Order: sequence, then structure tokens, then C-alpha cells
Amino acid sequence: MALPVVSVLSTQKKKKPSLVLTLSSAGLLIGVGSAAFWLLTQGKLFSRLPVGANIIPQDALFTVSLTTDASQWQKLRSFGTKETQAELDKYLVELRSRFLTNNGYDFQKDISPWVGNEVTIAILAPDMKKNAPTDGSGATKEQSMVMVLPIKNPQSAKTILAQPKMLKGGKLVERTYQGITIKQTEGQSKENFSAAVLDQRFLVITDNPKATERAIDAYKNKTTLATTGGFADNFPKIANYQPFAQFYVNVPIAAKIAAASPNRPLPAQVLAQLQNNQGLAGTITLESEGIRLKGVSWLNPNSQRTLAVENNAGNMQNRLPAETLMMLSGGNLKRLWADYVLTSHSNPVSPIPPEALRSGVKSLTNNELDLDRDLLSWMGGEFSVSVMPSIAKEGYKEDFRAAFVFMVQASDRAYAEASIKRLDDIIKNQYQFQIQQNTIAGKPAVNWIAPYGTLTATHGWLDNDVAFLIMGAPVTNKIVPKPNNTLASTFPFQKTVPSDPNPTNGQFFLDVERTVKNFPLPTLFPNQETVLEATRSIGITSAVSDSRSNRYDIFLELKKGDKPAPLPTPTITPTP
Repeated sequence: MALPVVSVLSTQKKKKPSLVLTLSSAGLLIGVGSAAFWLLTQGKLFSRLPVGANIIPQDALFTVSLTTDASQWQKLRSFGTKETQAELDKYLVELRSRFLTNNGYDFQKDISPWVGNEVTIAILAPDMKKNAPTDGSGATKEQSMVMVLPIKNPQSAKTILAQPKMLKGGKLVERTYQGITIKQTEGQSKENFSAAVLDQRFLVITDNPKATERAIDAYKNKTTLATTGGFADNFPKIANYQPFAQFYVNVPIAAKIAAASPNRPLPAQVLAQLQNNQGLAGTITLESEGIRLKGVSWLNPNSQRTLAVENNAGNMQNRLPAETLMMLSGGNLKRLWADYVLTSHSNPVSPIPPEALRSGVKSLTNNELDLDRDLLSWMGGEFSVSVMPSIAKEGYKEDFRAAFVFMVQASDRAYAEASIKRLDDIIKNQYQFQIQQNTIAGKPAVNWIAPYGTLTATHGWLDNDVAFLIMGAPVTNKIVPKPNNTLASTFPFQKTVPSDPNPTNGQFFLDVERTVKNFPLPTLFPNQETVLEATRSIGITSAVSDSRSNRYDIFLELKKGDKPAPLPTPTITPTP
């Protein structure tokens, strides 16, 4: 496997120039050099595509590029508690064993001397054709893995690759495909790998010889990720200098795999809607206080669907008090609901089916109110959903530990007031609540008093046609009048919720520490308690970038653990 090192040096004698020309040329070179340096560091390096984007086939289901910088991995290991640090270290050791130690390699000794700044791992989609071979259960073959390692030191790479480690129960064979030499293992008990060098700059390793051929075909035919619709245009929007990781999800391919699942297949209309989307990508960077993720999603270039460029959020956090535990805001609730219905109708994997919400409103109101017609139709402005802790006075009986607060700017206040009046009548007549007129800081409000005398909810209007509904703890005096110490002015919110993109069409804030300490949370994922214990707060800001793409910025503020000890030294069994 030849990996030649090419070095070209040339000199040429010239007539000695004048001093003025020399100084002028020097000034020009300094200016051009400075501009070139800026473009390289601020432009090219920030906008470059992930390693392997010109090699990995377009039908890759998922790709992730990871840094090879040991200091960044050490920084990642410094976050969290002892429990999360131990879990991460266990996972890293398992990965090291699978890809390196079990095959006789040590990263620092055998890989680090020649590999580039990052490596990319891609999962290729299985064959979705009707006559594709199966594993006997009706499911198509498993996905294949492709790993791309850039070669920064050809001579070191040549030395290592020319002397592969001895195989365990197998043999190494060599063949040629499309003029490229492929070395592959055969007869190993667990995994057979295939490797090839492309353009003398990239080492491509796969777990399937056919996957190697697919990568070579994509590279030669220019049918790679780099040429996938929207990939090269959107990835630079989230690029960053020396990222820890970058990832990409092929939405149409993922949708097809989900649709082919025998357990929970996607309905045809849902699959058709998901085909409008092309990609979801993200860049992860490690900062002093936590992890930042910049994301972008975009539509299929051939899709007729377009996005409404409305970024009208960003004011609700100025109406909420500093003690707010959680806030979710958006720019247009009516449009958000319409988009949700479009992709969630009859979708078995939707968290809350639209039909269930609609039928729920009709059931609660005895078919007197329609969710779309009577409520969401006038909610065309900014909205927020938040949670505030109860602040009970000494000696006061606490009926609720927290309050659910909903705010929305009405696009049709007259219609809104009529709908809310009908809701009051339903609560009074069907549930025997007392509807009590009240005044708070000079503004009219309505209390819902339960049959046993408990204040259950309050609704009213703020400035600029903003309606509010509070359920649970009585915290109306925290938002009326407008609080002096707002959520937006707090240090946790400012530190956690990203300021970009700006303007925004939505934000999210969760004070994890205070919430977990005071309230039990439903289990949403494995080891949730351990993960939340290591997290201080979460912030998200989103925006519609243009008519075909959305931008996201997420920050997780994490706790700092003890300085991590070195990972256990890998034990490599010498081969005979």
C-alpha cells in the first residue's frame, strides 16, 4: 500500500527590485496575507465540511465526526459528577477495545502519529429494495459502517499500514476495485474489516467489503454527502473552529427505515411529509462551563414546501419573574400547531397525537369548544409556557407546589374574549366552579374557584393584547404588574440561553438544579437521574434561517467533577 511523500521546492533568480517597489510589495503582501489569514481562520476553516464528506455515500443514514485531540476528550471527561464520569469512561474504554485494543492497536502509538485532526464514522442505510436479502426474520440486512481517517503524515501511516497486526482466526487478502487496492480480512470469528487508501490522503475502513466499494463508487462518481442536496449550503452555517464533534442525519432515509419497521410502521401520509425534509446536522463544541450544540435542519431541494420566515419571539422572558423554573416560548402558536399537525397526523410515534388533543378539548367542554376554531385560531402571536414555584407565605396552606403559566399574544382580541367567555361559562355550568371577577394591579382578572373553595386558575390580559392563564399556585401578583426582576435579567438565563440566532422564533430554558431538587420528573430516558444530577441548566434558541432551513443553538451548563484520572492502560495481547 504505497503512500509516497511528495515535496516540491523551486527557486528562481530575479532582477533586484528598487527599494520603493520592495516596500510597496511588502505592504501589499502584508495586506493580502492578513486577508488570506482571516479568510482561512474565519472563513474556510469555519465553513469546511466534515472529514470524509467527499467519500461517504449520499445514502448514509448517520455520520459523526470526532476530534482526535486528546485534550478535548480530557475536557469532556472533566464535566459531570463521579457517577457520570465513570459511565463516560466505561463507554470510552468499550469503544477503544472494540476498534483498537481487540485488533492489537494502541491509539497513541499506532494511530496518533499519522492521523488528522478528526475522524468520521458513517452508518450506511441497509438495502431497502423488495428483494433485498434478509436475516430470516423479514428485516433487511443491518447497516454497514464506514470510517474515514485523514492521513496527515503519509510516511508514518505507510509504516503502520504496511505491517498490519496479526489476525485472530482469519487471513488478510488483497484485491483491486476501480483501480484502488483493498485489503480485507476473511474468516474472523466476530468482525471482518476492509481497508483502502483514497487519493493518498484518506484511509477508509469498513465492516463490509461491499461498503468499501460503495464508498469508492461515491468518491469517483461524486455522489457523496458533499453533493447531497443542501448539505454544502447548510453545514457552513453551524461550522466552528476545532469542534469536538459534528453529525448529520439523513431524514428521508431514516423515515424509510421507520416505515419499513414491522412493529410501528409510519403511515404513508407521514412518510410523504418527512420526505420534504432532507437533513439535520449539528456541531458540538466544549466550553468552560458546558457543551454547546449548533444545529441546522433543511428541506429537500426538490420539495414544494417552504418555511415562513417569522422570527417574532424573544419578549416573553421579560414578562416572567426571576424565579421561573422553566420557560418554552415561540413566535406563532397557530402556525406551530399547523406544522405539527402536518407531520403528526395519524403518526404512531408522535408524542401527543393531534387527534387526541382535539378530542380532549371537545370532551372537556362537552363538544362546545373546538380546539382549532375557538382557541388556536386567535393565537397567532408570541406565546410561552412556563412553570413557577409556589411562594407560600408563612402560615398559609399550600394547595399547589407550582404554577403552570400560559401567555399568548392574540391576533384577534375580540374573538379571543368571546371564546374565553364561553370557556368561563362551561367551567361554571359543567364543573360547578365559581367564576369570580377580580382586579389585580388595576387590571381585570377572572378566578376559577373550585367547589371546595380552592383557587384553581386565574386568567386575564396583560399589555399589548397578551392573554394569560395561570393554573395551580396563585402567582398572578408575580406577573401583574410586570416584574422588576425578570427571568431575562437573571444570570442563569443569560448564561444558558444562547443569544444567537437573533432574531428568534423560540427559546427554551430549564433550571435543572432547582427543578430536580423540588419536583419529581417523569422518566424520559435511561439513567435520567444520573444525567440530570450532572446538569445545571439547559438553554435553546431557534430561528427560521430562510425559507428552506431552521437554525438551533443549544447550551448545556454542566457541573465540574474532579480532575479525571487517566483511562486504564489498554492491555494488548502480543500476537505470536
